[in-house]
Amino acid sequence: MIEQILAGLAEYWLTILAIFLLICCSGFFSGSETALTATSRARMHTLEVNGDDRAGVVNMLIERRDRLIGALLIGNNLVNILASSLTTSLFLGLFGDSGVAIATLLMTVLLVIFSEVLPKSWAISAPERFALVVAPLVRPFVAIVGPLSSLVNWIVRKLLGMFGVSISGEVSMLSAHEELRGAVALLHREGSVIKADRDRLGGVLDLGELEVSDIMIHRTAMRAVNADEPPETAIRNILESPYTRMPVWRGSTDNIIGVIHAKDLIRALAEPNVEPQDIDIVKVAQKPWFVPDTTNLKDQLNAFLRRKSHFAVVVDEYGEVQGVVTLEDILEEIVGDISDEHDLEIQGVRQDSDGSIVVDGGVPIRDLNRAMDWQLPDEEATTIAGLVIHESKSIPEERQAFTFYGKRFIVLKREKNRITRLRIRPIDAAEPQV
Repeated sequence: MIEQILAGLAEYWLTILAIFLLICCSGFFSGSETALTATSRARMHTLEVNGDDRAGVVNMLIERRDRLIGALLIGNNLVNILASSLTTSLFLGLFGDSGVAIATLLMTVLLVIFSEVLPKSWAISAPERFALVVAPLVRPFVAIVGPLSSLVNWIVRKLLGMFGVSISGEVSMLSAHEELRGAVALLHREGSVIKADRDRLGGVLDLGELEVSDIMIHRTAMRAVNADEPPETAIRNILESPYTRMPVWRGSTDNIIGVIHAKDLIRALAEPNVEPQDIDIVKVAQKPWFVPDTTNLKDQLNAFLRRKSHFAVVVDEYGEVQGVVTLEDILEEIVGDISDEHDLEIQGVRQDSDGSIVVDGGVPIRDLNRAMDWQLPDEEATTIAGLVIHESKSIPEERQAFTFYGKRFIVLKREKNRITRLRIRPIDAAEPQV
């Protein structure tokens, strides 16, 4: 009789031990799924390059996330079902029919706490470290259960396809640039990345989306040299200019025949027995380089580097000169304004004591966004004056005001059909927009 009681107790304890181990396995699968899906691929790649073999295993596992997640979910469900079945069987023997309800309530609490919340919270707090630890154990399990996981994923895709839903485990919904941009914006909001670094990284990502026409110096603001002027006048204009390179035209500004470099001019003036009136500006000038205004900045930057050039004349589809673009203009889209001791201190933006700002109409929207940390759209217009004209669908009169994008725009000055100065005032959320 005593032997039967002891055998029964031993059987109960073995069942309880089995349930405990199954709950631990369930927690392992849940934590592994969270860690391996949340871990940074960039961090794992760096560790693998530095010789960490476990990081290589992690990279191999997350390369096929659908197969990995499917295998872990299969393992998790198997141990959960088995643990629940054993608990129900044990409690039926102890409490009779009411044991089913007790087993259900107890296993729900145990699985939620120890198989879901606890391991997932632990894994998400340090996903890289957790993933490195569990990867060697997960790898053989995925190798065994992987084929079944692939079959399950195939069945799921077919079922979803019947309802017109198409999914792919290989294609990300976000492009690499969008993922980087989102990560940088999130880190900036959390305080890990300062505004200046966010702007620089954003500038690099924007190069492929912007065209030369978005950043060029427009022909109306372009400084150029008339080849038909007396040499002394041309030389004085070049040396007094804040620019190192200037286009040379003849007849009209659409006829660019060269680009003069100040160093080449100084070198020519330094020749023995050479007077300013003896200098031929056209001979000193270099051959001009013309680029389409639709060229994106990434391609133009590569072209500048490939040609070892810093200056290009921008033309439209009809070959008419639209302006000039320099290597510095493109670099400023990344690092912000680059000023030296010879640059003119004309920013075009002035902030008043009442919180409003006075802006020249030709200030680029991107520069204003970067300076003020605003989000004004620049898809339809390049300058702030162009944005007002686009939104108002007219050429506004002086002192006319408009409200859009959370800002109040007041036209301060207009010359002919050009808006040359505006006042911009952020409006309160409670203030009606009319």
